[in-house]
Amino acid sequence: MEQFIEFATNHWILVGLLAGCFALLAWDGSHKAGPKVGTHEATRLINQENALVLDIRDKADFKGGHLVDSMNIPNAQINNRLGELEKYKASPVIVVCKAGQTASSAAKILKENGFTEVYRLGGGIMEWSGNNLPLVKK
Repeated sequence: MEQFIEFATNHWILVGLLAGCFALLAWDGSHKAGPKVGTHEATRLINQENALVLDIRDKADFKGGHLVDSMNIPNAQINNRLGELEKYKASPVIVVCKAGQTASSAAKILKENGFTEVYRLGGGIMEWSGNNLPLVKK
């Protein structure tokens, strides 16, 4: 650890540039995938703008609890099943995963295929259930 601190103080410009590159990379990745929304904004989009909730978890997790009227397409099948989502291209789509981490890749695919309003549920289904919001269990 002492060597890292010594390196960072001696080469602060390099360390600063590296940190800036990481920040730009993180910003670029989240920008391409669409904005994150919290549970309140997701509820507003669902109730007022008839947003589609696209749950990308596997079928077993989906059956264990999901948002009302959500569509389940596992993340690995998104590219193959884009045809099922064609009618939602101009509508808001909220991508939901387990913890909010894998929704970015699915949202990016949707945006690349012409979907105009793509959002990611921040914190995923864990955040939703953590806020004691309703889930359908089948």
